[in-house]
Amino acid sequence: MMLSRRGVSGLAALLAGLGASRATAAPATGPKTHRVAMQVSSREGGVFDLALNNAVNLAREYSEQAEELEVEIVAYGPGLHMLRADTSPVTARIHSISESVPGIVLSACGNTVKAMEKAEGHSLELLPHVGIVPAGAVRLVTLQEAGWSYLRV
Repeated sequence: MMLSRRGVSGLAALLAGLGASRATAAPATGPKTHRVAMQVSSREGGVFDLALNNAVNLAREYSEQAEELEVEIVAYGPGLHMLRADTSPVTARIHSISESVPGIVLSACGNTVKAMEKAEGHSLELLPHVGIVPAGAVRLVTLQEAGWSYLRV
């Protein structure tokens, strides 16, 4: 089918009108929200501080850009010691950050908690502000599938 000049002009006007109506109908957007999932699965020196440094640095950077940030630090395996009340070398930092930096969530792997409790013969006490997820690895996969960026510390 061939279009006359008038037909081409009409089609162009129609398409331009559709584009304009979409532009005016677009909802207003707020600040961009960044979402970062961090894996802490090691107990090696400096790993816990590095994870907290990354979270605080991200929060500061995006705050300066007037953008929002959600961080979830997921600890499992030997990394769970970061969130244990009896073994964490970063208890004071975690408390301070939890009180002063919004948008940071601390999650302990439920499978690791159960395994450590069985091995040690007693219940574990986690730090305040720490939630438990059923499985740390599954939580990280779920967050990534939901579009979260991933950092392994």
